[in-house]
Amino acid sequence: MSSKTILICDDTLTDRTNLERIVRAAGYGVIFATSGGEALERAKALKPDLIFMDVNMEGMDGFAATRGLQKDAATMRIPIVMVTSKGQKADHVWARMQGAKGYVVKPYRDDQICAQLAALLEKADAAG
Repeated sequence: MSSKTILICDDTLTDRTNLERIVRAAGYGVIFATSGGEALERAKALKPDLIFMDVNMEGMDGFAATRGLQKDAATMRIPIVMVTSKGQKADHVWARMQGAKGYVVKPYRDDQICAQLAALLEKADAAG
């Protein structure tokens, strides 16, 4: 069992539960946030190894939260994957500009989430 922890930030219970199922099946621990602001707080306090971030949330959206996480020295090295229904090319580009390392469009397949976990966590391990 991996000691790595994934922060799932989504304001919809169904989406959080589905991501949790995939992440736990891949052998990772899970913590949750239901808003961008809560994601900032939890990431700073708990230092997850990766964050799955929704975009459309009340209050601070996922783009703003990603910007905030990337500007903070305590969280800037945590890879963020946007998991969103926003599938336009401009959304992908904007997410990258905010600091996201990956992008998955809802509805997604389990293997798309697992591919992000594998690619970004292996990359982080290699970087030390």
